[in-house]
Amino acid sequence: MNDRAALDLLIAHGPLTRTRLGELTGLSKPTASQLLARLETADLVRATGNVTGRPGPSAQLYEVNPGIAHVAALAVDPEGITAAVADITGRVVGRHRVEAPATAETVRTRTAELVAKAVDGALAGAGLDRAALHRTVIGTPGALDPRTGILRYAPHLPGWQSRTLRDDLADVLGTPVVVENDVNLAAVAEQHDGTAQDFDDFVLVWADEGVGAAIVLGGTLLRGATGGAGEIGYMPLPGAPLAYGGEDATAGPDGGGGFQMLVASPAVLALASAHGLEARTAPDALTLAAAVPGAGDDVLAELGRRLAVGLAAVVAVVDPELVVLSGAVCQAGGERLRAMVEAELTGLCLPRPLLRLSSVEGSPILTGALRVALAEARDSVFDTA
Repeated sequence: MNDRAALDLLIAHGPLTRTRLGELTGLSKPTASQLLARLETADLVRATGNVTGRPGPSAQLYEVNPGIAHVAALAVDPEGITAAVADITGRVVGRHRVEAPATAETVRTRTAELVAKAVDGALAGAGLDRAALHRTVIGTPGALDPRTGILRYAPHLPGWQSRTLRDDLADVLGTPVVVENDVNLAAVAEQHDGTAQDFDDFVLVWADEGVGAAIVLGGTLLRGATGGAGEIGYMPLPGAPLAYGGEDATAGPDGGGGFQMLVASPAVLALASAHGLEARTAPDALTLAAAVPGAGDDVLAELGRRLAVGLAAVVAVVDPELVVLSGAVCQAGGERLRAMVEAELTGLCLPRPLLRLSSVEGSPILTGALRVALAEARDSVFDTA
């Protein structure tokens, strides 16, 4: 227990002296010295310079040996796979992205190969190979059904619905593999590094090419019986078709319907176009809307109303303390859109949760995947019993 407490403190604080480690753990100096010697012998801790600028003899600093283990995190989308590799301290040492093949049939036959290519590229950037990896966590749209092992709610990711995919990936990469819903991972990142750090009950709403939510109650992710808790993109709402049809300009990335027909990126582009604002992407459309009085105001107001209607249904059922707005649509709309959603939401539901924008920098999905992978790797590597 003392060993693990010391390792966790070194992860959280960075390099520490023996004296400071003893203060933080409550251990005596002789006991702290014995502990550090034991961890050095196990190659878990190493000396890393001295404290300078103080009177008296300089004190030795100790840190977790960053090279004892590495983890891989991946974010999957219809266009490709982004991979990041981090050492056991959480420092990202390599990144790489591979684009998905043009045809669905090619994807079906090469899913594990594409994942391996992304991971190998990130490892190569760090001068490592697969032998360095201890854990891999992959974030995808949809959710892995715990009963069948099949990725559900993601028909737009051909090749990812195999019952044996997780085992196939583990065989290729040589590590245990976790496949997790991407929005759930974004919530993990928000809980540890973002707006939700001080909240045990919150909902993260993700609006991007697709729409989903992660529900955290009592500090724990709610997954549902089939892993599909939070798939609010399919939630029926007034004005939202229940299924995509034909050449509908608001058609989203899969075969669903409902809330995402109103607020996903394709819907935002269609809304902007209907007001005479043409753009290539949803973030571009919202940036343009913010700069164009009149038509732009109408676009933001309507999008705010649509988001509020969907959120009202979630809030009425879950009653969270906080709702976090994330994903490209919400981030591009910024504080102005958030304020509009808040004003609309106030008149639609009795609970009054706080409404905030995500504050996680970079990719929340990759950040969350790294958090999960690192927690599992540390539990394994730091077991000194």
